[in-house]
Amino acid sequence: MRIIWSILLILNACTAYAQKERKFVREGNTLFNKQDFEKAEVEYRKALDKKEASYEGAFNLGDALYKQKKYEEALQQFSALTKRETDKERLGELYHNLGNTLLELEKTEESIEAYKESLRNRPASEETKYNLEYARLKKQQQEQNEQNQDQQNKDQQDQNEDQQDQNRDQNQDQQEKQNQEQKDQNQEQNQDQNKDQQQQQPASKISREDAQRLLEALQNDEKRVQEKVQKERVERQKAQRSKIEKDW
Repeated sequence: MRIIWSILLILNACTAYAQKERKFVREGNTLFNKQDFEKAEVEYRKALDKKEASYEGAFNLGDALYKQKKYEEALQQFSALTKRETDKERLGELYHNLGNTLLELEKTEESIEAYKESLRNRPASEETKYNLEYARLKKQQQEQNEQNQDQQNKDQQDQNEDQQDQNRDQNQDQQEKQNQEQKDQNQEQNQDQNKDQQQQQPASKISREDAQRLLEALQNDEKRVQEKVQKERVERQKAQRSKIEKDW
C-alpha cells in the first residue's frame, strides 16, 4: 500500500504541473489574441517552466517572439523545435513559421528551403504554397535589384572615369596654356633686356681711315697751339726788351 501511495503522489504531482502548464498556455493564448504579445510571451515561458517539453507552449512562444519582431529569437525557437519533433503535421507548421521568420530576416534563399521542407511534411497547405511562390518572386526581385544596382554602379564608375579624364584634359590644357604664357612672357622679358643692353653698349669701333684722320686733326690742333704759345712768348720777350731800353 505504501508503494502504491507513493506512485499516486507522483501522478498527482505530474497532473498538477500539467494543469498549471495548460493554465499558462491558455492565459498566453488569451493575451496573444488580444495582441498583447509581450505578456503572452511571459505566460508561455511560465508554461515551459512547468513543462519543458510542452510543444504548444514552445510553438506559441515562437509565435509571440515573431509578433514582437524578435526574429532572431523566434528563429532559434522554431529551429530548436524542428530538431526534436517527429510529427509531420507539427513539422509542417514549424517549417512554415521558420520560413516566415527567415523571410523577415531577408534570408530569402533559406526561407524558400524552409517552405519546401514544410510542404514535404504537409503537402496540402495552400498557405505554404502561396508563401513559397511569394519568396521565389521576392528572390527574383532581389536578383533583379542587384543586377540593376551593379549596372548603376558600373555606370557611375564609367561616369566618374569620364569626368576624371575630362578634368585631366582640362588641367593639361590649362597647364599648357600657362606654360605657353610663361614662355611668351620670358621671351618678351629677354627681348627687353637685350634691347636695354644694346642701348647701354658703347659705340662700335671707328675704321682705320677715320682714326688716321682724327689723329692728324689732333696733331694739327697741337701744332697750332704750340705756334700760338711760341708767338705769345716772343711778344712777351719783345715787350720786356722794350721796357729795359726805356728804363736806360
